[in-house]
Amino acid sequence: MKLTLRQIQIFLAVVEQGHLTNVAKSLGLSQSAVSMSIKEMESVIGRPLFDRINKKLILNEVGRNFHQAVAPLYKQLEDLEYEFRNTRDKGTVRVGASTTIVDYLIPPIACRYMGTYPEVRVQLKEGNTRDIAEMVKAGELDMGFVEGDVQDSEIITEIIGNDELIIVTANEKIAGRSWTIEELASERWILREEGSGTRQVFLDYIKETAPRLNIFLELGHTESIKSLLRSGKPITCLSAISVQREIEEGQLFKVDVQDFHCVRHFHSIYHKDKYRSELFVKFLEFSREMIGEAMTCRGCENK
Repeated sequence: MKLTLRQIQIFLAVVEQGHLTNVAKSLGLSQSAVSMSIKEMESVIGRPLFDRINKKLILNEVGRNFHQAVAPLYKQLEDLEYEFRNTRDKGTVRVGASTTIVDYLIPPIACRYMGTYPEVRVQLKEGNTRDIAEMVKAGELDMGFVEGDVQDSEIITEIIGNDELIIVTANEKIAGRSWTIEELASERWILREEGSGTRQVFLDYIKETAPRLNIFLELGHTESIKSLLRSGKPITCLSAISVQREIEEGQLFKVDVQDFHCVRHFHSIYHKDKYRSELFVKFLEFSREMIGEAMTCRGCENK
């Protein structure tokens, strides 16, 4: 094999960054060294990979095919290197979770796992469903746990539990009677931001009966929404697990909405080209089991 990993690394960097100057700076090379590496690669392959247009390197049809073939292979090699620096039951797992899961489910799971395997570290990142999916796709996370649907051919998803969404308020007048979702549509709603799984599932569920909701405020975190709810009149739709304590303490009330049974799935997600190390598989299976058990127990309590 005449191609080197260094040449492939430089090739991928040129494709990603576009300018030789930027690539040279990021890799600690001279611009002439980057240019020479590309020429040597093209010489080995026997055909140009780039068109030279206005002093820019632009992938041609051969280059595009080569990039499509070599990029996942290089990612697998990176994953292998990462894995063998992190031996079995020792290393770091990069985990992302969307808001409800990161606030109420994943932290105790991660702590329990690290208690069982002291040499494992869990790096936890929070974001909405769209954020987590993008980080998984970019290889910035090993796995994610999200509340919304992820439709991407590069991401593998699996249902790991069910979660009920309910409508809540601190307004006793609203909570004191039964409503239809159409009647509530004109009330003042606070919802999560665009990209939130909670928002996506709720709006999809009511789109036929209440397509025009009076959304007067959007916030990026569940706790912020609950804080504003306690100020009085607004209503919202949140995960039942996120408001359980406030409902039990009488700070918030579940609104009785006729024929409203909004149940969503929690999903685990990871990249289809992700190398599935033993550490990866063990933590993924452990988290799936714990989340599934937590949601099953809650479902039993609510019956």
